[in-house]
Order: sequence, then C-alpha cells, then structure tokens
Amino acid sequence: MRAAVITEPGGPDVLRIMEVDDPVPGPEDILVDVKASALNRADIIQRQGNYPAPAGSPSDIPGLEFAGVVVEAGERVVGMAKGDRVFGLLGGGGYASRTITHHRMAIPMPSDWDFVQAAATPEVYFTAYDALFNRGNLQMGESLLVHAAGSGVGTAAVQLAHQAGAFVFGTAGSPKKLDGAAKLGMDVGINYHDEDFSAVVKEKTGGAGVDVLIDFIGGPYWDQNIASMAVLGRLVEVGLMGGARVEVDLGQLLGKRLQVTGTGLRGRTLEEKLAITAQFKRHVLPHLASGSMKPIVDRTFPLEEVADAHRYMETNANFGKIVLTID
Repeated sequence: MRAAVITEPGGPDVLRIMEVDDPVPGPEDILVDVKASALNRADIIQRQGNYPAPAGSPSDIPGLEFAGVVVEAGERVVGMAKGDRVFGLLGGGGYASRTITHHRMAIPMPSDWDFVQAAATPEVYFTAYDALFNRGNLQMGESLLVHAAGSGVGTAAVQLAHQAGAFVFGTAGSPKKLDGAAKLGMDVGINYHDEDFSAVVKEKTGGAGVDVLIDFIGGPYWDQNIASMAVLGRLVEVGLMGGARVEVDLGQLLGKRLQVTGTGLRGRTLEEKLAITAQFKRHVLPHLASGSMKPIVDRTFPLEEVADAHRYMETNANFGKIVLTID
C-alpha cells in the first residue's frame, strides 16, 4: 500500500510517500481501502517526534481518522462486510491507502455522504462531544466559551453547543473565521488580536462569566480563562498549543468552586473508544445525517501533497478541517 511515512522527526519535508506492507486484520478487525483521511494537530506533534503513537498503531504513519470501503472482514466481525462504506477514529495509520480497525470502531457512512465529509468528522465531533458533555456537563440554557472557534474541533463544538441550547461565545484570529462560526450558531465572536476575551465575557454576562470553557491554548490563557468563569464553572483543557506550564492561584478555584479537567482520545483503551463511538452514533450522527449539523472542510490535498497540507495547517489559516484524498 501507499502511505505517508515519517522518515525522521522534523518539518513537513520528512513526510515521504512510500510503498509499505498492508496491515493484517485480526479476527475482530476490518481492512479498509482508505479514500480520505484528515489532518489533526496531533499529526504535526507526532511528525516532530513529540507524540508517540499508542501501542498497536503505526509509529511512523500518522492519521487519526479515515473514510473508505471495507475490503476484508475478520472471522468474528459482525454487521459489516466487503463493500461497506465506513468511517471512524484511529490511533494512527490514516495517511495510507489501507488501514485496519476494530469493526465496532467503524461507523457506516450516511448514504448521501462523500468520503471527504466522512473523513472530516470523527476526531472533531468525538473530541467536542466528550469535552462539552462528558467532561464539561454542558446543560441547556448555560453559557459556553470556545477558543479557536474556527478550528475543526471548534466548529464542531459551536454546532453541538448551539444544538443543545447553550449561549455560545467564541474566539478566533480573523473576522472571516468569526463570521463562519457565527453562521454555525456562535452568538458572540471575539477577535483575540483586538479584544481581551475575559473582558468581553464579563461585559456580555453582566459579570457572571461562562459556565463551561473549552480551551486549546493552555498556559498563556490560564488567568483570562479563570477570570471568564462563572461560579461552579467547568474549564476543559483540550489542547496545550501555547504551553503546559502555569502558576496557579488556587484561591481562585476555591472562591468560584471551579472544576478544571482535561480530555484526550488517542491514548484511551479500546473499551473507552468504543463507548465514545457509541455516544457519537446515538447523539451526534443523527444530526449530521439530517444536515442540521455538518463537518466543515476548508481544503483538500491529495496524499502526495501531504507535506503541503502540513505546511498549510501550520499557518493556522484554515477554517474547519484539512482533508487528504487517496486514490
């Protein structure tokens, strides 16, 4: 099979298209002809040598999601067969023309979807759903602040929160991204280049703050995040793009009785991933299939241009997902 292989830790140019052996499915696995995958920040960190793949996933082929066609099913696979169109979450190996996955991690594609739509869906919607509802316990009528509202996870979180009846604040670095997020259901947009988001939240909530905050930045935003929180607020750390270290005034947590938690999908056990897959199928997929929510795709690149796709992601210019197409 063809795959984009990390030949050594480094920049985008270390990704090379190579012929490698096909993965071998186990008795509960399916082998999939991959038609599309998608980029995630974890892929960049893995390429740089700072995010090892979990056990059982390729160490040198990134890619956390896939969409394609089943070509082989293990002897204990139930409910899936050769020719089925499926998509899902991976621990790695999505940047390849073939991949394997446990059959219960694969999700049948809606009949009117294409492979690009499907590949743009699992990582962002799984992550956003888990952050908002499992970790953040977001309820109808509450308020939410989503950082990076124009990112893949951000666009998913805005739609999920709007669908759930929350009032949504969002930050982004350009008017174009804020306009796009507003069309998805964001109520108040904040350009972090021009405004102090904690001051805007304080003004718009009458000093109360938001009930839930989804953060991708980490350390540099800590003080403003805490200042933005309501009493009994829940801060969910999804990423640490700005840094992982911070000096904490624990009195702020006590005074507001705050909860601070984190989430990540890649390192979870198969059982945990099957549980979030089941939640997605029950609570999110019906909205996506009906069109009331949608995965947002910014650009597509052929697999052969994977280095260019990584360079583009590193500019932070994308609104929504960057997808790789595989012939």
